[in-house]
Amino acid sequence: MPSVGFIGLGNVGSKLAGTLVRNGLPTMVLDRDPNAVAQLVAAGAKAALSPADLARNCEVVITCLPSPAAVAEVMESADGVLAGLQPESIWVEMSTNDAHDVVRLGARVTEVGGYTADCPVSGGCHRAATGNISIFAGCDRSTFERLLPLLSVMGRRVLHTGELGSASQLKVMTNYLASANLIAVTEALATCAKVGLDLGIAYEAIAASSGNSFVHETEGQVILNGTRDINFTMDLVKKDVGLFIAMAQEAGMELELGNLVAGIFDDGIKRYGPREWSPNIIRRLEDDYDIEVVAPGFPTEMLDHEPEALGGEIRVRP
Repeated sequence: MPSVGFIGLGNVGSKLAGTLVRNGLPTMVLDRDPNAVAQLVAAGAKAALSPADLARNCEVVITCLPSPAAVAEVMESADGVLAGLQPESIWVEMSTNDAHDVVRLGARVTEVGGYTADCPVSGGCHRAATGNISIFAGCDRSTFERLLPLLSVMGRRVLHTGELGSASQLKVMTNYLASANLIAVTEALATCAKVGLDLGIAYEAIAASSGNSFVHETEGQVILNGTRDINFTMDLVKKDVGLFIAMAQEAGMELELGNLVAGIFDDGIKRYGPREWSPNIIRRLEDDYDIEVVAPGFPTEMLDHEPEALGGEIRVRP
């Protein structure tokens, strides 16, 4: 396995990096939060002094950051990744990013003799923690095959999506779908509460029906518990939905539902703040209609009970 550098130890990044360390891969880490770095160093990682220092010492450099601007800063600053990246190294962008930014930065990586793959993840923090998350990979086939053993440690299902940038496009699409579904789930549960239905029974009815979804089975549970803790915030929803709307507009499309979803989250941010957990978008309905959408017996946070196992490539239908 190659030596790996991991920049960005937030809600998702800390868990992905933790999976690498737990599985014995030589890993160097960097984050603005010294406590996040210290936790992984205690588990066996090494701390980098700067993005350039990390890039000089690692064959694969992974970024997992909250915004395109943060990625650009880490890559292009005076002591950034590009200042230290070694020939034949691979930059793996695991943030949910704008495809154009990934392609632009990838061109700069090529100039210094490196390779690039955009590899965003999907499935929730609880599956990132166990190495069971899904990973999309946009890059040429030879780079993908170099990365597949590493990606199969971090994720259970790995999909080669095509050229650089394609994974980022698919990722914002899937995040848009999840956000739209979250709005539908909150309206369904809130309506059940308002008409007096048992919410535990309502949850099971949805789970057993054609209306079921991954969002219902995960975020629906922490909504009903009352914590609404899914390790994902409203400002991140706004960013991701905005990237998807921009992608559609660039192709000449105007999205009816997409703009409604964006507007609902704009209102949620105005009411409750950008760092409020995204499932708490249901508070708009609770506050407006004087209801409480909670039920006993649901977990405070999502945990992945599937055993950790080495992943592999998703085979696309011929």
